[in-house]
Amino acid sequence: MKFFDLHCDTAYECRCVLGGRNIKEGAHHLSLERGKSLDSWHQVFAIFMPDEFRGADAVRHYETVRDYIFRQEELFPDRFIVCRDRESFLSAEQKGVCGAIMSVEGGSAAAGSLERIRSMYDDGVRLMTLTWNAENELGCGVWADRKGGLTDFGRRAVALMNELSMAVDVSHLSDEGFYDVAEISASPFVASHSCARRLCGHRRNLTDEMFSVINERGGLVGINFSRGFLCEDSNTKIDDIIRHTEHFLSLGGEKTVCLGSDFDGTDMPDGVSGVESMEKLYELFLRYNYSEDTVRDIFWDNAHRFFLNNIFK
Repeated sequence: MKFFDLHCDTAYECRCVLGGRNIKEGAHHLSLERGKSLDSWHQVFAIFMPDEFRGADAVRHYETVRDYIFRQEELFPDRFIVCRDRESFLSAEQKGVCGAIMSVEGGSAAAGSLERIRSMYDDGVRLMTLTWNAENELGCGVWADRKGGLTDFGRRAVALMNELSMAVDVSHLSDEGFYDVAEISASPFVASHSCARRLCGHRRNLTDEMFSVINERGGLVGINFSRGFLCEDSNTKIDDIIRHTEHFLSLGGEKTVCLGSDFDGTDMPDGVSGVESMEKLYELFLRYNYSEDTVRDIFWDNAHRFFLNNIFK
């Protein structure tokens, strides 16, 4: 089975919470060992930026997790490849190893500098979630103290990301910030780990209109496995992943919907223990009478096509 996942917090969790545990052993939901049965695997590894880090502290934190990811490539060169260009992206899948795509979850890593964004791109970062939950130099997150969208710097950052072919990620961004991105981004953009607000009213989820904007632009939406984003009560099951997927498919999202698990960053629904559960989820989609073509689109083809056409051109 092929699996393309737009978001996990495993690198942060291993380095900053679990004392530097290696990626072969991994964290709570994801490891090289637990994903070894996958035929091809592209995994976006987020460098999570806690909201308390700003300026030089944010840069140091970013570099700490970045260096951890680089070290895993040194430790496990036959199992873990950081995808920096089209050649490494395709090589990872041909070899059947984990093709790691670096992202930043929180634009505070840029410390208010466009040159920092260029530097992150040079490091290999190919996707950036503009905010986490609070306000930073780029704009307001969904839980920011004030209501607002992108700052002037945030607008310049989006333009530069378009120029660099670094994907703009609107997960965690305020509603106002979402529409600012929609107004100014010349490139398709993504919501790497968000679900449908129509089905679960969490403010981190997308409205139908937001999904349609991303869909019309040729972007991606990764279904988040977080219990709190899938269901408003505590009775959250693996089937709820399919429920949110079905809703976005009903809006014409056959080539837009993919998976953004949020492994090692949230609580999983009943029936999902980690990356090893993805074959079970794949089979569950088939039992719900989805075609093989549609399931392959969700698990691999949609995200793979987006990255080939927009990031690793």
